[in-house]
Amino acid sequence: MANLVIMESPAKAKTVKKYLGSDFEVVASMGHIRDLPKTLLGVDVEHGFRPRYMDIPGKTSLIRNLREMAQKSDRIYLATDPDREGEAIAWHLAQVLGVPAEQTSRVTFNEITRTGVTAGMANPRSLDMNLVNAQQARRVLDRIVGYKLSPFLWKKVRKGLSAGRVQSATVSLVVDREQEIRAFVSEEYWTLDATLSVTEKGRTFPAHFFGTATEKIKITTGEQAQAILDELNGATYVAKSVKTGTRKVAPAPPFTTSTMQQEANRKLNFSSRRTMKTAQELYEGVEVAGIGATGLITYMRTDSLRISDEARKAGNDYIRSAFGSEYLPAKARVFKQKSTAQDAHEAIRPSVPSLTPADVKDSLTSDQYRLYKLIWERFMASLMADQIQNTCQVDITAGQYVFKASGYTVKFEGHTALYVEGKDEKDDENKPLPVIKQGDVLTLRNIEGNQHFTQPPSRYTEATLIKAMEENGIGRPSTYAPTVSTVLNREYVERDGKSLKPTNLGEVITQLMKEQFPEIVDLDFTAQMEQKLDGVESGKSDWVKVLDGFYGGFVQSLKKAEENLDKVKVPEVESDEICELCGRRMVIKTGRYGKFLACPGYPTCKNTRRIVESTDGVCPKCGGAVVAKKSKGGRKFFGCANYPKCDFATWNEPTKELCPKCGKTLFRKKGKTNGLVCLTEGCGEEK
Repeated sequence: MANLVIMESPAKAKTVKKYLGSDFEVVASMGHIRDLPKTLLGVDVEHGFRPRYMDIPGKTSLIRNLREMAQKSDRIYLATDPDREGEAIAWHLAQVLGVPAEQTSRVTFNEITRTGVTAGMANPRSLDMNLVNAQQARRVLDRIVGYKLSPFLWKKVRKGLSAGRVQSATVSLVVDREQEIRAFVSEEYWTLDATLSVTEKGRTFPAHFFGTATEKIKITTGEQAQAILDELNGATYVAKSVKTGTRKVAPAPPFTTSTMQQEANRKLNFSSRRTMKTAQELYEGVEVAGIGATGLITYMRTDSLRISDEARKAGNDYIRSAFGSEYLPAKARVFKQKSTAQDAHEAIRPSVPSLTPADVKDSLTSDQYRLYKLIWERFMASLMADQIQNTCQVDITAGQYVFKASGYTVKFEGHTALYVEGKDEKDDENKPLPVIKQGDVLTLRNIEGNQHFTQPPSRYTEATLIKAMEENGIGRPSTYAPTVSTVLNREYVERDGKSLKPTNLGEVITQLMKEQFPEIVDLDFTAQMEQKLDGVESGKSDWVKVLDGFYGGFVQSLKKAEENLDKVKVPEVESDEICELCGRRMVIKTGRYGKFLACPGYPTCKNTRRIVESTDGVCPKCGGAVVAKKSKGGRKFFGCANYPKCDFATWNEPTKELCPKCGKTLFRKKGKTNGLVCLTEGCGEEK
């Protein structure tokens, strides 16, 4: 065997094998093969923070096979992911396989296409120990925080809790926002809103009260609003000034990891974890009809806005043919990078821009297609010309008072012909105004005072939380999704519709952390630590010194907290359910298998009850209710409430729709088609 290529993923290995041919054996390490031990700290904090790595349990035979293949190979290419973690995995592989450095080459693929793989194999290099040490520093730092703080929380709060450098700062964001909402004092204000037209029967348009010609007037009471309305009674509305102009609206840049997660949450209602899982599949390669296995997008963990000249040319060629040359800007647009961007990879883009979503739709699952379409459209739109708007602003006098109206029409649609960026908050879109000339006397169709109250800041959604994490320097592209998943799984944060709010447990833990370990939840400190880790990656900082600078103060805080802090009680959450044994209102508790209802009268009353998530479905086997359940692995499935008498279970979600053939519940199929199917034995109806 002349050449051995080791990757992380079998799906990616399969795609790459197709491009490299018979001279190469391509195998997968299935992710990490070594890590710190699960049950021990695994770090010698007294001697340079030396980590104690162990082979991951269950990978013994895989490691043995890799060693045998390595010994038979003339050259080994370590082709793990092109980031810090991928570099660390490559280093671990080199260490475990015991291959001399002169026989080992590190290669990276920004995209899993023939072009990307060929370019990567043509540019082998040695392992980058700055990248490896940056990942080691992060892993050791997070291990120290987690393994030192978690036992402290078990002792002072309750067993099973965890803390982490990034997750604790993230929970703090959510808790701080909730406290802002609670502390918010709403203030009354009024608006005066007029409906006008140029002629008596012409198209109407809205105008809003401003004040006088010299000052803006804030209306705070209904009496003040009524007094102004009384003064306006019988007033003549005149277009005092009309300002027209043009405005250019540039497209959004191509996706980074953060913006992709935000937009997929807004437009597709994907969680960050679902987005990254789907993006990983698109990057590693899918079987496309007529092409075979190919990676459809570039590497999906990036904070860069850079795109290659080759990709830009391919995108421009498509835009020119599909829309026309006028949809391309006169000069190629280059987006400004953030000062903190690592810029290790390109922005997330389609690997082959000419491969449209329609071309690959039949080869993708529903999630893959929807995300690919979003990435493809965003990339193409980023290359396109600005939208051009004709704007109009009108000042309208009514006696001594002034109203204002504004609007725009689209002169040239530009990039919006293909894609419009989603927004976290609703925009008051300016509607087009009718033709208004200076001096026109306008017809008042209606005017009224409307009462409003100032609103508190909105709770975070996944999209806005990830945006806040990025803005505050909490974590890096590869950590956003796992961090959000962790704080939800640990039940420090919970979903309320699309919003995220802290649980009682999350608030108690955050308050404790702020009092005893303020640096862990301090956003500036967390951001500075990320910058220090970036310094290790660039070779400017020594990773051991970075850890040493943190560890001394942390240990002192931990010792002080253990001595001074009494046990902290987490308030219980009452439910609406009444205990049928003693009449108390049952509370929600969390156990080994998730949440359940328990009587607060324990140990006098030991009544407990499962929390059941009902659905609209009816069991096709016995007619019982279909409820949502969780597998041992945490995956959601649906089963009959009469279990174990009835063993009906399915991954397909029940719907409100009924089968036109037998009248039973239709279930939404998982997979590419996402259609509806009847699961009643002997029916099999699909739609």
